[in-house]
Amino acid sequence: MTTETATDVFESHRPVLLGVAYRMLGRVADAEDVVQEAWLRWSGSDRGDVREPRGYLVRITTRLAIDRLRQIKARGETYVGPWLPEPYVTDFGDSVPDTAERAVLADSVSLAVLVVLESLSPLERAVFVLREAFGFPYADIATMLDRGEPAVRRLAGRARKHVEERRPRYEVDPAQRRDLTERFLAAAAGGDLDGLMALLAPEVRLVGDSGGKSRAPLRILQTADKVGRFLVGAVQKSLPGLPGLSVRFLELNGGPAALILSDGRPDSVFQIDVADGRVRSVYIIRNPDKLRSLAAD
Repeated sequence: MTTETATDVFESHRPVLLGVAYRMLGRVADAEDVVQEAWLRWSGSDRGDVREPRGYLVRITTRLAIDRLRQIKARGETYVGPWLPEPYVTDFGDSVPDTAERAVLADSVSLAVLVVLESLSPLERAVFVLREAFGFPYADIATMLDRGEPAVRRLAGRARKHVEERRPRYEVDPAQRRDLTERFLAAAAGGDLDGLMALLAPEVRLVGDSGGKSRAPLRILQTADKVGRFLVGAVQKSLPGLPGLSVRFLELNGGPAALILSDGRPDSVFQIDVADGRVRSVYIIRNPDKLRSLAAD
C-alpha cells in the first residue's frame, strides 16, 4: 500500500473514526487529537498484513480514546455547574441512507445519551459505542479491546442496562423539533411567558453549561414555571446587550439547534428535546471553550 493509497484509505474512514472518538470523549478537540494520533500510527505502521482497514483503524482509535478518557477521569477535574458535551456538528449526508441507521446514529450522539455515557467506565463506554452506535459484532469488539467475547458481552449488557435505565425517551422528528425550537426562541425573545409556557411540559428541565465562564444557571432548573420565568428574564437581559445579534439553525448532536452569534462569534447554543408535542428538556451551552469549533462553520 503506497503512502498516497494509505492516506486515501484513512480519509475515507475519518468520519467513522471521529464519530467513535467523539462518542467516547464528548469533546471535539480531544476526538480530533485522537484521530490525528491514529493517523500517525497508521501512516508509520507496516500495513502489509492489514486485511480490513476499517476495523484496524477503529481498533487504534478506540484504544487511544480509552487511554484519553482514563487520563481525564484520573485528573478528577472539577467542573463549575452542570456539564454537557461539546456541541458536535452532525451531517450524515448520503453516507447513511437508511432511516433506521440514521436514527441510531443520531440518538447515540445526542446530548442526553452522552451525559449518561459519562457515568460508564471507559471499557463499558467503548463497548456500548462500538456495539450500539456502529453495530460491530461482539467478536470484532473483543479483538479491538483485547478481551474475551464473553467478557465483552457482559460489559455490553451492563452498559446497555445502565443507559436504558437513565436515558430519557424523546421523539426524534427533526421537523417538529425545528418548529418547536423556532417557536420556543420567538416566545422567549419576545418576553411571551404565556406562549412559552404553552410549549413547555410541566416537568421540563433546563440544563445550562457555562463552566463558570459565562452566565448560566449553576444548577438544573425543573418545572415549567421556573424554566419559563428564567428564560424570559435571561433573554430579555442578555440579548439586548449582544452586538450584531444573529441566530443560525444547524444540526448538532443529531438534531436541530439554534446557534446564537454576536458579531459573528458564537455566544450560545440552544437545543431542545421533545415528547408528545411539548418541550421536555432545554439545553443551553455557553462555555466559550465548547463553542470554538462552531466559529468557522
